[in-house]
Amino acid sequence: MDIRVTLDGTPVEAVLNDSPAARDLAALLPLTVDLEDFHGTEQIGCPPRRLTTTAAPSPAAAKAGDLAYYAPWGNLALFHRDGPAPSNDLLILGHLDAAPGRLARAQKITLETAP
Repeated sequence: MDIRVTLDGTPVEAVLNDSPAARDLAALLPLTVDLEDFHGTEQIGCPPRRLTTTAAPSPAAAKAGDLAYYAPWGNLALFHRDGPAPSNDLLILGHLDAAPGRLARAQKITLETAP
């Protein structure tokens, strides 16, 4: 699922997967979320509501550039470093094609449907 993403107002290439959680996120677009650092590994922020976790794909460890959803807290996570071991609580939603340093400095992410 192609989407248009900006980090702090600058466009980046991005794609969402076809999981139920990613489709649920797409239903919220356009969406802007403020981000803050979490453990020097990811930038996190909260969407306006929790996303579905129904029919979640098999757990996978997040990689730098992955956009994920952490179900227990209901937050989005934008990884600028490889994440922890696979977990049923972390659902990978898609991937951004941006340098890790740029991801680490991001303070705001905006997601929109692609034209």
